[in-house]
Amino acid sequence: MSNGTVATVLLIGKKLLTEMVAHALQEYPLEACGLLAGTVGEAGHAEVASVQATGNAARSARVYEVEPKAMLRADREAEASGRQLIGVYHSHTHTDARPSPTDIGQAPDPDWHYVLVSLRDVHPSVRSWNIRDGKIEEEPVVLQW
Repeated sequence: MSNGTVATVLLIGKKLLTEMVAHALQEYPLEACGLLAGTVGEAGHAEVASVQATGNAARSARVYEVEPKAMLRADREAEASGRQLIGVYHSHTHTDARPSPTDIGQAPDPDWHYVLVSLRDVHPSVRSWNIRDGKIEEEPVVLQW
């Protein structure tokens, strides 16, 4: 599904970023989650083309689990549009937008982008991470207008 490289930058449109934050606020106090579809370019930049809000099968304020049927549906929709799943987003309701030990341990794909929406402060914050072999590295999020 991926070219095997870790993107250096995550490019996302303002509307899609707003959709993620709105979903996180709507699901509060539970963690919200969803999938990112898009493309990974030769320069290592990943561009988010669509955001698919999914249910949190864990129904928890502390962990998330993307509903399997929603994952399958999002994967098929991405493929049909010439894209691929490039990552997942979820919210942290009371902590920073940094992967927790649980997030790191459950990261399903080392080539994915793990976007976190923190609702800890008055203004939500969004950060993106690469998780590979239990190590995390933050990547810049570039907002596209």
